[in-house]
Amino acid sequence: MAKNIVIIGGGIVGLCSAYYLSKEGHQITVIDKGDITSGASFVNAGYITPSHIIPLASPGMIAKGIKMMFNSASPFYMKPRLDAEFLKWSWYFHKSSTKAKVEKAIPVIKEINLISRELFTDIRNSGDLGEFQLERKGLLMLYKTQASYLHEKEVADRASYLGLEVSDLNNSELKKIEPNVNIDAEGAIHYECDGHTTPTEIMPKMLNYLKSVGVNICINEEVIDIKTSNGVIKEVITDKNNYHPDEVILAAGSWSGELSKKLSLKLSLQGGKGYRINVARNTGISMPAILMEAKMAVTPMNGFTRFAGTMEFSGNNNIVRKERVLAIANGAHSFYPDLEINFAEIESAKTGLRPVSPDGLPYIGKSASIKNLIIATGHAMMGWSLGPVTGKLVSELINDKKTSMNLAAFSPERTF
Repeated sequence: MAKNIVIIGGGIVGLCSAYYLSKEGHQITVIDKGDITSGASFVNAGYITPSHIIPLASPGMIAKGIKMMFNSASPFYMKPRLDAEFLKWSWYFHKSSTKAKVEKAIPVIKEINLISRELFTDIRNSGDLGEFQLERKGLLMLYKTQASYLHEKEVADRASYLGLEVSDLNNSELKKIEPNVNIDAEGAIHYECDGHTTPTEIMPKMLNYLKSVGVNICINEEVIDIKTSNGVIKEVITDKNNYHPDEVILAAGSWSGELSKKLSLKLSLQGGKGYRINVARNTGISMPAILMEAKMAVTPMNGFTRFAGTMEFSGNNNIVRKERVLAIANGAHSFYPDLEINFAEIESAKTGLRPVSPDGLPYIGKSASIKNLIIATGHAMMGWSLGPVTGKLVSELINDKKTSMNLAAFSPERTF
């Protein structure tokens, strides 16, 4: 039976949820506080990453955060602040950063990423969005030091053991696979299992498709209250309209935590800010890469090369810290010495907030206390990669179908 569904949030997760639900014949309204032209879904590295099997909450991360806390240009930055929610989240993050919990998360992260990778291909093959960049060249982990190599080699060996395609490239092999750019690196680990896209190409195409099939897209409209009765959402109130949905999907990214408070839910979530610089000239770069010592990503997208990075916990704001943008530009130059990112490119840098749960795993599932609410957020640095699979899982939950994978690890009710 067709349902009236409100999706709060118009990022990749919200739009993919609308995509799969529209195919089931439901009447869908997507509400977004912005105009769906910016934010994390537009400024990310565009990776599809089965190789990212280690969650953000891993041993040593809190120590790194404390060490870098007073350097606002550092790749992993936690701004010191007396904020009860942030302090509680930090404690949960610390508790989640154990070897045992990481081991438990690894196969789950691999599985959900592989499902999503195939769904990206299915979406392209459907023709619904027309043509868009979707390449499977893999991902290079470029390293300058033996220490970085040995650190990544442990991950690569584990990925290979799990059946993911990985190879080891020395300097001469690296030059063969990336012949048109000078790279200052000792070698690379090549995760052949990965792919990449251009987010600024896919997002508008997805929006246009959804509008064409009757999805109601409400932009520049902020949810200000959500009314419940007997454990059921009865009304979603925005600054422009009132909605009376059968089902609600909370996919508002970093703002999901604030909205969950209106429902008396304890959804621990922090916004992790990332930055990007686009270089719309020939760089010679044809392979996606993570520059290990610089802790940043490089992606050859349609029409430009994107340099992206940092994880900054400083509250839900869009402030662009110039020192962090410069750190990305300098990191790029250190690995590609012939490349100089110019002043105009640095000045046009953008930022976006990624929703980060304490254990680095997304929240995907039904609320235990509110019968008609599904939560889909908290994807950290895997939001783009996991957009399609999250949308598919949401659709399966709404339609009471067997889900494509076990969702226990992603339960919004889990404790830390």
